[in-house]
Amino acid sequence: MEGRRIDPANCSVARALSVVGERWSLLIVREAFDGARRFAEFQSRLGLARNLLSTRLDTLTAAGVLRRVPYREPGDRQRHEYHLTEQGQALRPTLIALLQWADDYLPAPEGPSVVVRHHPGCDEPVTVVLECAGGHTHVDPQDVYRAPGPGARLLPA
Repeated sequence: MEGRRIDPANCSVARALSVVGERWSLLIVREAFDGARRFAEFQSRLGLARNLLSTRLDTLTAAGVLRRVPYREPGDRQRHEYHLTEQGQALRPTLIALLQWADDYLPAPEGPSVVVRHHPGCDEPVTVVLECAGGHTHVDPQDVYRAPGPGARLLPA
């Protein structure tokens, strides 16, 4: 392995970013966590152009982050709500980590606009921490490295 690099063509980060790497995508997911379900709710909360919102919802749905659930208001045509899937719910730690990073390195002068808290009954702030399979918690980010996984393709030295 010495002197060989992992080929970035088979990169998990790149695959994730192809789904949620565009700015509006994670903001749509954030709003879904906060209860938005309908197109008009996402649009009014985000101020996003209809065509762009439609494209992002289609991408998130096709990727399995959201699922469309039909509904019909009396006298209206059938429409769809957007619900987070298990895959979408799994993005919560990612959003919390981004929020934590921004509060640490891009703080607002007035302080954080949101504090994520644990419920029910605890109400203490939540943070994302690194932990290894060996049981070490609060691993320092400086103490981790990338190693080839089973799907790695190594580039020649």
